[in-house]
Amino acid sequence: MKQAYFITGTDTGVGKTHIACKLIRQYVAQGYKVVGMKPVAAGCDLVDGEWVNDDVLRLEAASNVKAPRALVNPYSFKEAIAPHIAAELAGVEIKLEVLKLAFEALSELADIVIVEGAGGFLVPINDQKTLADFVVSLNIPVLLVVGIKLGCINHTLLTVEAIKARNCEFYGWIANPIDPQMQHYNDNVLIIVKMLQKDSIF
Repeated sequence: MKQAYFITGTDTGVGKTHIACKLIRQYVAQGYKVVGMKPVAAGCDLVDGEWVNDDVLRLEAASNVKAPRALVNPYSFKEAIAPHIAAELAGVEIKLEVLKLAFEALSELADIVIVEGAGGFLVPINDQKTLADFVVSLNIPVLLVVGIKLGCINHTLLTVEAIKARNCEFYGWIANPIDPQMQHYNDNVLIIVKMLQKDSIF
């Protein structure tokens, strides 16, 4: 079984890493060889003399395939800012070809590759490309993590439309209650369910 999923979110900080790690652990428990991938990461801490992104460390800890970090996280930047800006400040160009080669190498090592995006679906990686272009090049299903907060309905519908517009497979979505003060939580989730069932979205 060779399989992969791309985990995106309606925004940054909505729980993509949490969901990606739970998915990895679920497949590991079923006996598969699984590895997580974070193609681009911005925001690092100094760990044992090396600048490392916390999302990357969590994905590595969940995985049962120990792959070189250069494959798991081809591009990593110290500042926690938009990846294309972080890359520009570092004098680096994020190249789609490098990301694809890393993914293909991970696919040879594992049965399942769980790829976690950065921010939302259309986050730029350079002046021409976004993470959505990376997903299109891989042709893998997309799982959307929805941070349930004010504005989440619009964010969800726009993201799903963007996924569908690029002929990517929308695998499903997960509601993550990130705002403990959110009013009418169930109502927000229910309207998203209803709207995503409309022919105009699917």
